[in-house]
Amino acid sequence: MLLSPALLAAAPDTDYHARLVHVLKETPLIDGHNDLPWEIRERFKGRLSAIDLASDTSQLPRPADSSPLMTDIPRLRAGMVGGQFWSVWVPVEIKGFEAVQTTIEQIDLVKRMAAKYPSVFEIAYTAADVRRIHKAGRIASMIGIEGGHQINESLAVLRQMYDLGARYMTLTHVLDTRWADAATDAPVHHGLTAFGEEVVREMNRLGMLVDLSHVSSDTMRKALAVTAAPVIFSHSSARALVDHPRDVPDDILKLVAANGGVVMVNFNPGYVSAARNQWDADRAAELARYSSPPYGGLYIGQPDRAKAALEHWERDHPKPVTTLAQVADHIDHVREISGIDHVGLGSDFDGIPEGPRGLGAVDGYPALLEELMRRGWSDSDIAKIAGENVLRVMAACERVAATLRAQRAASEAVIDLPAPAAGT
Repeated sequence: MLLSPALLAAAPDTDYHARLVHVLKETPLIDGHNDLPWEIRERFKGRLSAIDLASDTSQLPRPADSSPLMTDIPRLRAGMVGGQFWSVWVPVEIKGFEAVQTTIEQIDLVKRMAAKYPSVFEIAYTAADVRRIHKAGRIASMIGIEGGHQINESLAVLRQMYDLGARYMTLTHVLDTRWADAATDAPVHHGLTAFGEEVVREMNRLGMLVDLSHVSSDTMRKALAVTAAPVIFSHSSARALVDHPRDVPDDILKLVAANGGVVMVNFNPGYVSAARNQWDADRAAELARYSSPPYGGLYIGQPDRAKAALEHWERDHPKPVTTLAQVADHIDHVREISGIDHVGLGSDFDGIPEGPRGLGAVDGYPALLEELMRRGWSDSDIAKIAGENVLRVMAACERVAATLRAQRAASEAVIDLPAPAAGT
């Protein structure tokens, strides 16, 4: 049977993989957050010689109770990744000068990773760098600081981190800093302090993206009121679907649209599935009931009994399944509230216990984007969520920085003018 020209024209629309290949040839798929550098530090003492990223890292031996690694070069290539923000996270327990040093060591690790695999990775500092590197067939590697504690309350340190290559900073991690409230800690400042506002302004001047993942809703609102540049949420989902403080409320999604920013949707099962969020909380409560230090707990000082009791609870309370489709639901919701220009991808791979079913590692992006195509997303829509939105934000941030630096230079030039001579 011969197909009509109209049907022939429509037929390729259902070849989702072919469409995706075409889109990602022109637009780099950029992920907002991957924690592989810390995993390399923890599991291999930061020694790149101890891990071969050119092979399947999921099969490597791993510490007890840890997940298989989710990232390596073969799977990045299978996932058609064109750009990656590598997190240079430092735990909040590391403070002060030690946090600064550890952050620098993590930046060094990312750069050494790129140097070891130069045909695969190249450090990118600008939106134009990302496009050039992607066009050359390599993965543009960008650096993101995941916690304001890592600058030790110093704008000078912030500036030096930018000079070392950091292109975003998450204002907090899981605990408040002395200048900003976190989403998962008791509020102290109810947003940003005056110094916190100065941090945002200096990030604008530098051209460093303000990342509002991990911060409280009040901090989100305050930062959005202060910033002169578009913001990002490097790895956050929609609170209307899962009432988790790490997710973004609808009123703030609307503010992000007005700001021109982008919310890069997280794949963490507890942020994506309400059932999984509840299960995680119930399991944590059970664990505390068995062995809450230092005095409480049914089996305090009896780790074997506590472990057996938790295993029994887990058999009676199976872990809810989280799926790729639920991640797509969050993406759809952000699009509905903020608009197509304000949504992106921020997996949190190698920083989460596991990925949703069908989206367990960096090779899973095509399946997610093809699911969006099945839901009616056009090729131009896919290009925007894959990378165009965050590239637009990066370029806008660079323009704002150039303007602010020019304004400062002009004002300093006026201050430095010699006083007019007497009688003139």
